[in-house]
Amino acid sequence: MWFRQDLRLADNPALVDACDRGEIIPIYILDDENADSWKIGGASRWWLHHALEDLNRSLNQGLQLYKGEASAILSDLAHQTGAEAIVWNRCYEPWRIARDAKIKSALKDQGLDVQSFNGSLLWEPWQVLKKDSTPYKVFTPYFRRGCLSAIAPRQPIPIPGRINISKTSTHSLRLEDLSLLPKINWDEEMNARWDISEAAAHTRLDEFVMDDLQDYREGRNFPNKPNVSRLSPYLHFGQISPNIAWHRASEAGAFVTNEQSLDTFLSELGWREFSNYLLYHFPKLPTDNLQARFDLFPWAENTDADLKAWQRGNTGYPLVDAGMRELYNTGYMHNRVRMVVGSFLVKNLLVHWHHGERWFWDCLVDADLASNSASWQWIAGCGADAAPFFRIFNPITQSEKFDKQGAYIRRYVPELANLPDKYIHAPWLAPSEILMAAGVGIGIEYPAPIIDIKESRERALAAFAVTKVQPSEI
Repeated sequence: MWFRQDLRLADNPALVDACDRGEIIPIYILDDENADSWKIGGASRWWLHHALEDLNRSLNQGLQLYKGEASAILSDLAHQTGAEAIVWNRCYEPWRIARDAKIKSALKDQGLDVQSFNGSLLWEPWQVLKKDSTPYKVFTPYFRRGCLSAIAPRQPIPIPGRINISKTSTHSLRLEDLSLLPKINWDEEMNARWDISEAAAHTRLDEFVMDDLQDYREGRNFPNKPNVSRLSPYLHFGQISPNIAWHRASEAGAFVTNEQSLDTFLSELGWREFSNYLLYHFPKLPTDNLQARFDLFPWAENTDADLKAWQRGNTGYPLVDAGMRELYNTGYMHNRVRMVVGSFLVKNLLVHWHHGERWFWDCLVDADLASNSASWQWIAGCGADAAPFFRIFNPITQSEKFDKQGAYIRRYVPELANLPDKYIHAPWLAPSEILMAAGVGIGIEYPAPIIDIKESRERALAAFAVTKVQPSEI
């Protein structure tokens, strides 16, 4: 049983199949060789360490760990152990699809029974197509017309009644040998924030559907409110399945008077599906603009200083800085703030979305190639179902609207904590006596804005105008 992004016992189709066959050898392979430039980032590696630790406990210390080229490792293990079959749940990143196809063919040539299952999506990407058999490129018809008219997501599968782990000896590594944890102590706040276990994923889902789902539609926009699920890392690493989330939320919907909140949450699970769908049908999603006209976009040059200020949360715009500091310290960022910081980078600073995508890839515990790529293309305006480029989030007005009292800002930008609510969203506009009383010196305790919002918006719109020229016209 080859565990991948399905680090759980509940609702695990491949595990059920393996256990039905008899004795199993549960394994995990860290395959950075095939992943190449898409090997998982620092925060995700930290999460993976603890997720594997939890899975090993669930399997009574029976999980076998390996590191290296998966095809060679699987072939050697099958030979050493006399295994008759190898099973796994499918992954949808392009490099994994290519690798797994070769592995399946090679193992079958060795006489092994090889089976793969869907353990991480509600609908397979090839199951939902338009009437002309082409893929959807816009979310709403994809979800409303495609997904919701397809076969309903299957019910979750119980944990196997008997998991009979083979006593066959293999040369398993220790968890520490995978070198997943950071060498410097930057994960202290992350350790305090997250309980990384399958049980914690179920607890969080239960808390969300019973306490926070009621006001999800509106409450999810406010970064200081609890009305978000925070399930994304558990879903990415497969510590809980989307089928469990879908059906448990639907069942809880009977007690939710705000039906729009349930519909909105289910559609957010749909966005996760859509991201994987886009990556499957457009495998260059992580690197190439889906709208080719954006290949003409005149990104700014010599942006290293702006990019570094953005990465470290030192832009001079409190909501942007709060979000970037939350990301760096906790491995997570509220979704509303993700849109604001993304818009600021690609539109106000004109820094290529690749740089934002890469920083998120390294810093997010829920870094997912499909969601990360699709979301950055969305905010940059170049994706399949993108926000119009001229929709530029103003970090001041967004802050005033969704963090009115500045509670989120005060948590992550503590140097501004003593400013009155009126000035915390744009501290450089505060009178000098207010700044002095709050202990804030612009350019000293807190940076001055690195760019003017109005001027940078006009510059962004002028740059966008270039994309309206067709390549054939150049």
